[in-house]
Amino acid sequence: MTPLPESPPMDYDYDVAIVGGGIVGATLAAALDGSGLKVVIIEGQPHSTAVAKGQAYALHLSSIRILEGIGVWDAIAPQVEYFSQVHLSDGNYPSVVKFKPKDLKTAVLGYVAEHRVLLKELLDFLKTCEQVDWLCPARVTATHYHSRGVDIHIESNQDEAPDAVNRLHRPLHVKLLVGADGARSQVRQQAGITTQGWDYWQSCLVATIAPEKFHNHIAYERFWPSGPFAILPIANNQCRIVWTAPHAQAQALLELEEEPFIELLQQRYGNQMGKLSLVGRRFIFPAKWMHSKHYIAHRLALVGDAAHTCHPVGGQGLNLGIRDAAALAQVLHTAHQTGQDIGHLKVLRQYQRWRRQQNLLALGFTDLLNRVFSNRWPLVVQVRRLGLKGLQRIAPIRVLALRFMAGLIGRAPKLAQQK
Repeated sequence: MTPLPESPPMDYDYDVAIVGGGIVGATLAAALDGSGLKVVIIEGQPHSTAVAKGQAYALHLSSIRILEGIGVWDAIAPQVEYFSQVHLSDGNYPSVVKFKPKDLKTAVLGYVAEHRVLLKELLDFLKTCEQVDWLCPARVTATHYHSRGVDIHIESNQDEAPDAVNRLHRPLHVKLLVGADGARSQVRQQAGITTQGWDYWQSCLVATIAPEKFHNHIAYERFWPSGPFAILPIANNQCRIVWTAPHAQAQALLELEEEPFIELLQQRYGNQMGKLSLVGRRFIFPAKWMHSKHYIAHRLALVGDAAHTCHPVGGQGLNLGIRDAAALAQVLHTAHQTGQDIGHLKVLRQYQRWRRQQNLLALGFTDLLNRVFSNRWPLVVQVRRLGLKGLQRIAPIRVLALRFMAGLIGRAPKLAQQK
């Protein structure tokens, strides 16, 4: 292997540079508050644009505990909706698995939060962090890895970028670069890290509806041959639906006029909440599965969608990214406290060993769920319905499944100890 060139003789501008200021990147920066590490976030979109995205996410209990440990949950909690039950079913098959708080001995099973709420509160928290700077809007054009650091070349829109970006006439020199820049991560591609995965035959249509009756804090996951159909309670007595269907069918649903769309939705949704009405616009996105061969390289780490993406069934995606961010923050904080080089592979391998196997299990679980419940073969149908009956009747199996889906199995970060 050709040895890496020596670092140029200059001081480090930052200890950690995070490329991507979305929820996962912002969570990592917030989790590093109090660690003694100096952090910069490089984000391509203005904050107003990034916050305005219309997504909503199911937040698992593991993510709530991380946000509590960071110190941002108290600001988020009043703006989100909780769910106290999850009803899992195979289409109209009468056997329904009902997960309840007593299964976990908790008050709730999770929350549903809009993107704008999560990111805005994280950004407000980061404004109070003296060791965190922003370069936004700005993008990384090139990276050069040296034995003791990384040179990051940055380009910005002179009309939009703050003066701090415009004054950069040389590359930033940092100890560690973190790619939090999404599934098409430029950081990952520039580092030559390969991925494995596939595109599903399905797209996911997302819409917000206002039901006539109260949602009673119940989340639904219904499996149909065309794909999963999820109903998530959100604030203001509204619900977010994620309707998975083959690409052409999902596109047709998107293009339907509102009235016929509501009629089809009512058939799929059921009558438990009365008449439905549409709120805002619908949008679709293709379902994909991707896993990076490595989460780390010399002075590089990947988190969130830059490292992995999965089918949206079970709401695992963002939660896995939040756990990545918390785990990496804990590894870096511990290394810094003990005088280790945070960009050294010996340190970064601790993060990869911690998260890669756990993520692969979750990614495999979502893939299996989608394929088994989208299958029409009579034998598979019989087996999965027997499995649903078992989940409903055998409490230890139901609790184990729920703990896995909620991210409560495996090693958990302990961010509260950093404060």
